[in-house]
Amino acid sequence: MTLRLPTTLATDSDAAAIAALTKYYGRPYLGDDAYVGAQFDSWSSTGDRAGEADRFTADDLVAAGVPVRAGPPDGGAGDPRHRDGGAERPSDGDRPGSGPWFDEPAPLAPGWPAWDLETALWALPGIGQTKATKLIARKRPRLYPIGDSVVSQVLGTERAHLNPVREALRADDAALHRRLLSIRKEAGLPDEISALRVFDVIAWMDGKNRRLGEPSDQER
Repeated sequence: MTLRLPTTLATDSDAAAIAALTKYYGRPYLGDDAYVGAQFDSWSSTGDRAGEADRFTADDLVAAGVPVRAGPPDGGAGDPRHRDGGAERPSDGDRPGSGPWFDEPAPLAPGWPAWDLETALWALPGIGQTKATKLIARKRPRLYPIGDSVVSQVLGTERAHLNPVREALRADDAALHRRLLSIRKEAGLPDEISALRVFDVIAWMDGKNRRLGEPSDQER
């Protein structure tokens, strides 16, 4: 499946993409004019605290918008300790060729730990694609893309999201990946915002401006 770039990335100029990021994260960064979802990347721990890299916490549930009653209990099917072994750690940094996201030659499929984790999360009440992928992205922000109806319509990935995004960032010696890191720098965002998250926000802002997707996905 061929991924369709957001309109703000469909030209050689990065100005519109930088403006979209600045509007979303505010200026200064996380200022009063920032979107509520801008806190997703920095709301308490995303796995850097000791003992939290492989389990969901209450902070993760809040950041992903998961009702507490629907949260995966420790030791249950949604606990990453059972599903996410071998996944790239958030501290690995934004670099092509680091870990399974870039290095696996074949398309990702059932049996890949993070894929199976998303499947397990979907089985929990109150958790669909958006919340499941947000939870995984909280723990592996450089490994797993967030998916929702807005972003999927912008990118043309309604039928499959994970592999098309991965292949787009791998293509042409990771040219898009490097461009996203450059855009992040120009927008004045910290390194904790992954290239995947930059791509997600740019696509989401594009779709929001075009009023695409479900109402619930228009407010993140």
